[in-house]
Amino acid sequence: MTENDKFAQRIARHMLSEEGTGPAWGIDYEDGGVGWSQISFTVKDDMLNGHGTIHGGMLFALADTALAYACNSRNDRSVAQQASIAFLSPALAGEKVTATAREEALQGRSGVYNVAVTGEDGRMLATFQGLSRTIRGHIIETKNEQEN
Repeated sequence: MTENDKFAQRIARHMLSEEGTGPAWGIDYEDGGVGWSQISFTVKDDMLNGHGTIHGGMLFALADTALAYACNSRNDRSVAQQASIAFLSPALAGEKVTATAREEALQGRSGVYNVAVTGEDGRMLATFQGLSRTIRGHIIETKNEQEN
């Protein structure tokens, strides 16, 4: 693991500690590095829809969070500009769901990320693609920024 990958993990952990949604949903940051991240949560009863399966918005939110950690991994503040998801299989209460985001392209201020959302048995629950846009600022201040 490179120093840049270790810093990317530090950035993701910092972001998770600063947000209300991740801790409320029980998001676990499992792994990551420059341009990628892997996170998970266990489906709770209050995440279910009227069919008794995970609400699609929860799968979208997990994938979007994985995207956030991947696209901010270089410490350049980035946001989602566009995203789409295809739902493929339901998840049930008590099931661990994992989202793995991978950078597919980075050009200028725009990045393209694919996120695979899987169930604990490895089946594909959803596939998500997001477009990121770098904005001003950093997630974690660097030494040079602190000196100014």
